Amino acid sequence: MYDSKYLPAQNVKEACALLSQYGEEAKILGGGQSLVLLLRQKLIAPSYLIDIKGISDLDYIRYDERDGLRIGALTTHRALETSPIVKEKFFMLAEMERRLASVPVRNWGTVGGNLCHADPASDLAPSLIALGAEVKLTGPNGERVVDLEEFFLGFFETVLKPDEILTEIHIPDSGMGDGIYLKFTHRETDLSITGVATFFTPDEQGYDVCHDIRIVMGSVGSTPLRAKKAEERIRGQKVDDGIIEEAALISSEESQPTSDMNGSEAYKREIVKVLVRRTVKEAMARAMAADR
Repeated sequence: MYDSKYLPAQNVKEACALLSQYGEEAKILGGGQSLVLLLRQKLIAPSYLIDIKGISDLDYIRYDERDGLRIGALTTHRALETSPIVKEKFFMLAEMERRLASVPVRNWGTVGGNLCHADPASDLAPSLIALGAEVKLTGPNGERVVDLEEFFLGFFETVLKPDEILTEIHIPDSGMGDGIYLKFTHRETDLSITGVATFFTPDEQGYDVCHDIRIVMGSVGSTPLRAKKAEERIRGQKVDDGIIEEAALISSEESQPTSDMNGSEAYKREIVKVLVRRTVKEAMARAMAADR
């Protein structure tokens, strides 16, 4: 590892000031589960490490029926996994966390750090996008809110400005809907080869009719991808096996996988079809069961 000057920040204002001072020479250190690996592999060599792990104001999980769920950026994956309110109101999120890396990693890795790392193989990002999440970004000139779907620009690249920090994730109340995230991988806690998160909202007039749906694919593009054409095929329709099969095929066509050591492009498109088929059926079943 290269030598870096260690700068612990006491609060968000101080961290933003340090980022403004040192610019692209600095990196934010939260849980460090992704950053330290990059440092050890000498893929990055920042002159300054700004440690924000001690900012307790960014470690929280709060829920309000009207506002929804708010998660501080320094909340650990383990805290999200074990939170009673997350299990009750956003079960797909807690369920997803159980398969994200190992328990030691989940005990130290942070939600905000995971998102800022912007790995297209992330399990967290597709799940949060399916839930309609937005993120709060804080800099010296104030705060701005960005839909998580618009947060990612490409491989390991986000809309964060050099002097900004991701400080909060907000998920609106899920209301009538429910969802699930499934991934295909060699080992349960590995990064996904392909992952799909689906959130289904039934129509009040008929639970087998789709009022709204979000299908988000991971590991098949440079960012998490919404299968918007597939969503449009299902939205407003009475959902049966035929429509689900059509949506699975459309999602496969919308995906953008590349061939690598984990499989060919064609192989990954087949996995997308399988996962979309399964997640739509399960999300629909969960939503219908919850609302009866």
